Amino acid sequence: MRIAIVGATGHVGSALLKRLQSARSEEGADLQLVGVARRLPDPGAAPYNSVEWHSVDIGDEQCVPALEKAFDGADAVVHLAWLLQPNRQREILRRTNVTGTANMLAAAREAGAGHVVCASSVGAYSAAPKDQRTKEGWPAGGIRGSHYSEDKAAQEGLLDSFAQENPDVVVARLRPALTFSAEAGSEVGRYFLGRILPRLVPRKPWLPVLPIPTELTFQAVHTADVADAYWRAVQRRAEGAYNIAAEPVIDPNALGWLLHARRLVPLPLPVLRAVVDLSWRLRLQATDAGWIDMAAGAPIMDTARARELLGWTPKWSSLEALREILDGLGSGKGLQGSPPLTPR
Repeated sequence: MRIAIVGATGHVGSALLKRLQSARSEEGADLQLVGVARRLPDPGAAPYNSVEWHSVDIGDEQCVPALEKAFDGADAVVHLAWLLQPNRQREILRRTNVTGTANMLAAAREAGAGHVVCASSVGAYSAAPKDQRTKEGWPAGGIRGSHYSEDKAAQEGLLDSFAQENPDVVVARLRPALTFSAEAGSEVGRYFLGRILPRLVPRKPWLPVLPIPTELTFQAVHTADVADAYWRAVQRRAEGAYNIAAEPVIDPNALGWLLHARRLVPLPLPVLRAVVDLSWRLRLQATDAGWIDMAAGAPIMDTARARELLGWTPKWSSLEALREILDGLGSGKGLQGSPPLTPR
């Protein structure tokens, strides 16, 4: 099986390469791997070795022929590329995230790829109540105010149109919860806190008092488990949408336990949003207030479909995944060989 992975040097892309390399060595899978990235990795470093590499800027208007070449002979295309920064320049984000997805789909069609698996997100969903589990049929219209959510919803619209216009191509999308591992520590720090604040984060944070809105209830999943879900989707030629998340649901009490807080103080959500927005506008940190809007509105997902149809079961709990990213953030961990995952 020939698998082309767009965004293969990123957080999830690197984990997927590890999973596919494992499928080769431990499961005897006959796999030819093609990696597509704007900045190429060190081809001698694991897991980037034994991969055919193509350097392509997927947001470029002229990139489709280069993508077609990369996808030539591919049985499946896995699209993981996504840009989070600079979030002050929406046209740059949309160029990669939305236009780049459209370019990928056009190239996959022209190259004759029979299966497209795309990385969507819990952030693609419209706002939903937190007191119930949301299945894949919930509208994926995004949450207004979040550039990430709005672009994920636009991406989902492209996938819907492509699937309708190309019934001979099997289209799947995975909607993971917040995806964490220690190797993402340096990248997450740069993207969400900037270049200075991550150096002030201890490896084992301790907050005696934790001010937090009660609305901040969310799900998380370990990157290795997400990578396993992508492999299962490709292996089974899966179609449709799949929610991917581990247990338990993380609420303020769970966060307080992880951060060793002795007391939780309810904080009005508008106050937190105002603080984040002001600090972002003053360039004190890199996270805009749209991330608060998305966190407050994003649903709690039901993962039964992935468990039943993909045979997927997470090996790590959500708390273990969150603990790993806190450790990685504090120590600046990353992955040698990958430009976006370079350790601090």
